[in-house]
Amino acid sequence: MLRSWLIEPDSLTARCQRLCGQFRVRLLRQGRAKSLADEGDGRALVRVREVVLECDGIPVIFAHTTLSASSNGRLTRWLARLGNRSLGSLLFAYPGFRRGDIEFYRLDRRHPLFCRAAELAGGSDALWARRSSHRLAGQSVLVTEVFLPAIRRLSPGR
Repeated sequence: MLRSWLIEPDSLTARCQRLCGQFRVRLLRQGRAKSLADEGDGRALVRVREVVLECDGIPVIFAHTTLSASSNGRLTRWLARLGNRSLGSLLFAYPGFRRGDIEFYRLDRRHPLFCRAAELAGGSDALWARRSSHRLAGQSVLVTEVFLPAIRRLSPGR
């Protein structure tokens, strides 16, 4: 069942909304920071946004988004104003976005995103994640989505 979440081609937000009684995006952190070692920028300064997607009050997905701090454009402005709204609702609604390939990762305690997500998950040895870039007019956001164990409770029959 987790496989279907990993390969979901459309918005995870929209899928959660269909399967939840009550859906919420909770902003955890937003600001500037060094990129992670595996984000390809050699620890460059980036804009970071971290949120948790909750279904019926239970965290199901931890999302980490980065955007180059040196770029300015529509994406920069949009990201700064999102607050507790979903980035996915923007990425999949605006026709100019182009999504890159989806990469899959099994995160463990050695990865910084595992440590942040595990705080929400309530203990786990490993978590599955996916990452893809979304481009718009010369700017690109890198979105990493970490699936928390409670995601398995969401089924289409709900």
